[in-house]
Amino acid sequence: MLVYILGVALFALGICVSVALHEAGHMATAKAFGMKVRRYFVGFGPTVFSFRRGETEYGLKWIPLGGFCDIAGMTALDEVKPDEAPRAMWRYPTWKRTVVLAAGSFTHFVLGFLVLVIMAVSMGLPNLDNRPVIGEVSECVRSATTVEQYNDPTCRPTDPAPARAAGLESGDEIVGVGGAPVTTWPDVLRQVQNASGPTTLTVLRDGERRTLTVDVTKVTRPAPGGGTEEVGAIGAARAGLIPYGPVEAVGASVTFTGDIMVQTWQRLLELPEKVPAVVEAIFGAERDPETPVSVVGASRIGGEAVEQGLWEVFLLLLASLNFFVGIFNLLPLLPLDGGHIAVTWYERVRDVLRKLRGKAPGGPADYSKLSAVTAVVIVIGGGFLLLTVTADIVNPIRIMPQ
Repeated sequence: MLVYILGVALFALGICVSVALHEAGHMATAKAFGMKVRRYFVGFGPTVFSFRRGETEYGLKWIPLGGFCDIAGMTALDEVKPDEAPRAMWRYPTWKRTVVLAAGSFTHFVLGFLVLVIMAVSMGLPNLDNRPVIGEVSECVRSATTVEQYNDPTCRPTDPAPARAAGLESGDEIVGVGGAPVTTWPDVLRQVQNASGPTTLTVLRDGERRTLTVDVTKVTRPAPGGGTEEVGAIGAARAGLIPYGPVEAVGASVTFTGDIMVQTWQRLLELPEKVPAVVEAIFGAERDPETPVSVVGASRIGGEAVEQGLWEVFLLLLASLNFFVGIFNLLPLLPLDGGHIAVTWYERVRDVLRKLRGKAPGGPADYSKLSAVTAVVIVIGGGFLLLTVTADIVNPIRIMPQ
């Protein structure tokens, strides 16, 4: 239990750091452009402590579930003092305001990428492409007529161990079976299951191509459609994680970041249709692991991952959460940063059209006219947050014990 609590606290700390750096991204870019940053605080509620350095007040508040960066003149509704007026944010060029507003999400993307690089070097990245890399070489292979027998790792003295006997090692990447090239793990399975007796395996080990001869053993296995079937087996399992060197890790993390961001966008589009499943889970239905989770649920999963020693799950969840928050925050809806960016570019396009008609710039957009839309977004977002938090408390998603 103590390890679980430590994991929850550690994941929550990671979220707090992410949020703090999000606001720091706004602050750093605003200061770089000369805008006046009045305050930078981590958390909400009563102030724990604060101090002033230069023109900015820095501080920590009691509720560490967010933070804020107060930039003078972020909107026309923001009252500015006479000495702040020349440096009010709304006076700056569109591109500078866009950079400042997008800096928070950009920080999340950088954080997620750095987590993936650390993961790639220390333990490896998930093998999403089904690369035929060996993760484990079994002690033996043996026949099994049921799934229970198949999952039983117990070996008898007479059971053969083809892969081990042939010298196959964890980390080897199979590129050929019986002279036929293979590029994915299903290709390897197909070739091995159809083989029998001495068969050549071409593998890449430490960048060198090697040829091994493995004595493929015919065993009985449960058939997908029922009954049993005779297939070839060598006793090797696909690697779930593929480790990389420091240089390779950067390129692999870039590719993996692209994959995660595409998946995150797809999940974001699917959010509305997942709401009924969350409601059903609150009232006792089995919780679908594909349903969205709140910060509470993510922290619980992070705690379980640490408790079970699944640090790869912990890090992958932390990276994924950063990518999700970064993309979500760029949606063109107020009060999100993406909504402010949309208004900024509306002002720019409007002024260009006014100039073509010989008119003066229209000035800052009237945010008061958008208050109703903003309120609707806040109510919907708050309701969704309440649903997910409730589901994560009464019917949380859990990691199956290893």
